[in-house]
Amino acid sequence: MSRFDPSRFDLQPRSRRSLPTGAAEGALGFAAGLAVAGGFWLGRRLSRAVPSGRGHPPKHQALDTAAALAQRKIPLESMNTYLNGFHMYADDMGRQVEASHFCMHLAPDLHQCVIFDSNAADARLIGIEYIISAERYARLPDDEKRLWHSHHYEIKSGQLVAPGIPEMAEHAYFEDLVTTYGKTFHTWQVDRDDFPYGVPQLMMAFTEDGQIDRGKLAERDRRLGVDSDKRRANRADIPMPHVHPQANCWQSGQSVQTTLHSCAFHRTDDTSQHD
Repeated sequence: MSRFDPSRFDLQPRSRRSLPTGAAEGALGFAAGLAVAGGFWLGRRLSRAVPSGRGHPPKHQALDTAAALAQRKIPLESMNTYLNGFHMYADDMGRQVEASHFCMHLAPDLHQCVIFDSNAADARLIGIEYIISAERYARLPDDEKRLWHSHHYEIKSGQLVAPGIPEMAEHAYFEDLVTTYGKTFHTWQVDRDDFPYGVPQLMMAFTEDGQIDRGKLAERDRRLGVDSDKRRANRADIPMPHVHPQANCWQSGQSVQTTLHSCAFHRTDDTSQHD
């Protein structure tokens, strides 16, 4: 059998074949690589462009797809860390919610996170969290300090995880995060309603064994393929930080929570022009 001769299938005029064979093959390989990468990128973009909601009219589906392909969402692209943990309502330990955090490091002592109820295409946006250093927390006014919770137990207990990250890298990340404090508000009470009713609710974190619902924790571990007990053992060498006494205010038996109230409205426009 004769060897395959690619020149037999070369339709380009010889006058335009200026590249040496090796260079031509390299250029062809590079172009093919670009095509594959471009196809992969476009596929990722298209897969994200498919509306995940139900019952969207074709017009909205087309607009969503076009926007997904044409627009960059730079703040969202900067959310480079995915953490999964649990929150409880600041006034009710019995109301416990799983929280998927997507965070960016905004400043050396400040992270900001958006919170969803899962890491899925149809996840519901349920809240936000700000994370600050112990040094910044110590400088906060006393009334502000009551809104923040510590992360020491979440991390030491293995409840807070970074799914998909090698445990060594996760360990190094949490060595820094263990001393931080978070302020969290949930805008959707997913444990009660299928719609974001009401005002944002202040959330807190657990601080001791026996507080979290072990069934919820076990189900999360199974679904994400993590072992919180193994994580706990692996993090035993992370030093336990000093926790500021004004954090986790609910531990005193008195907590704070947001409520809706009527108030006077202050106008800044010229109301006389409407008379």
